[in-house]
Amino acid sequence: MVKYTLCFFITFSFFSINCFSQHFGKLEISADHKVAKLFERYLQENKKNQTIDGFRVQIHFGNDREKAKDIKTKFLTFYPQIEAYESYQQPNFRIRTGDFRTRYEALKFQKLIAANFPSSYIVSDNIKLPILNSSSKQE
Repeated sequence: MVKYTLCFFITFSFFSINCFSQHFGKLEISADHKVAKLFERYLQENKKNQTIDGFRVQIHFGNDREKAKDIKTKFLTFYPQIEAYESYQQPNFRIRTGDFRTRYEALKFQKLIAANFPSSYIVSDNIKLPILNSSSKQE
């Protein structure tokens, strides 16, 4: 039994010394030219697409364009400070409002407009990035 333990210890010591005895050199990372181009393209696309996942309140969905425009105009007269977005997905027009980062914010707004837009509901959507206030300084 002592022979086996001694043999194991010598073998283990040899391998551990061999692993640590290799000299350390510089680590070089070389990127393929194609990878660098793809990364640059990715950065450019992200600069164009200034949106994040969020929520909006949808106040209209239907195939009548004039009705959609009227509802959007009505909304903007009640809430001029909130953005309203009109989109067309064949054959329907939809009007979505707001740029909310959380479902809770969208729910609060939906309850606020429920008297004027009772059929409104919350949808997940890509929203505009919020404007950062540069005057507030982090301490």
